[in-house]
Amino acid sequence: MRQARAFNPAAMKLEADAKIPFSQELVFTTYRDRLPELVPYLPDIKRITVKSRDDEGVITKILNEWEASTEIPKVAQSIVKPEMLEWLDHATWNADDKTVEWRIETKMFTQNVRCQGKNTVIADGDHAIFRLRGDLEVDLKGIPGVPRFLAGKVTPHVEKFVVQLLTPNLLAVASGVEQFLTAEAAKG
Repeated sequence: MRQARAFNPAAMKLEADAKIPFSQELVFTTYRDRLPELVPYLPDIKRITVKSRDDEGVITKILNEWEASTEIPKVAQSIVKPEMLEWLDHATWNADDKTVEWRIETKMFTQNVRCQGKNTVIADGDHAIFRLRGDLEVDLKGIPGVPRFLAGKVTPHVEKFVVQLLTPNLLAVASGVEQFLTAEAAKG
């Protein structure tokens, strides 16, 4: 059995807010229930596949598989491979408080990446505010191709790349919800 890694509490923060000109309820349910339909509005996402869904009262647990389509910077190419741009998104949605607690599980080096957080959809008059809060930490020790003496020096660059990849994509979901709902409203 593999032992869990101890992660540094000084993880990189993922924080962003986006105002969406639709109601809190509509934004929340669209994000929860129609996420794969948002892919055409998400520039760096190739596919989102719902792997499982469990509804129990106000709680909904969803497992989504995401596949990104973005170029990996040269400094990270020896460590970050295209297949690593796929991940599982474990999400627990609470309809009462309009929150989702999420945890991302990378497809490779699962023991070396920790990314989790909580998003909230807040009512703001007839608009909604999508609030993203999360933490990311990467531990490169033990990854093939990364010399132990370089792991500490390369890790901040990899974390920065992942934060730069994730934050706009997570915010793109808010923008995608807005574009999707605008297109739906235009249909009738």
